[in-house]
Amino acid sequence: MYAIVKTGGKQFQAKQGDVLIVEKLEGEPGTAVELNEVLMIVEGDQTTVGAPFVQGARVLGEIVRQGKAKKINAFNYKAKKNERKRWGHRQPETHLRITSVEAGR
Repeated sequence: MYAIVKTGGKQFQAKQGDVLIVEKLEGEPGTAVELNEVLMIVEGDQTTVGAPFVQGARVLGEIVRQGKAKKINAFNYKAKKNERKRWGHRQPETHLRITSVEAGR
């Protein structure tokens, strides 16, 4: 059994025991998290698709760690103007272990 959930503007496939790397969620490691925006649930050959979300379905998880993604380097340059600008960015992220997927029927 797995579910497709929406968090941080992205969609993830969540199965019990999986560790997902999602956009930053508030909370310390060990904190329980509930994801209510479940788009689809698949149990064997039975599929339930929400419109837009599946009623009563939820995915429960636990925050494993908070961290930052790999650094993205960027560089701006304008020819013949002696203009150069360099910067970087590290997106905050949360590692989330899925503890259960509930269909809510």
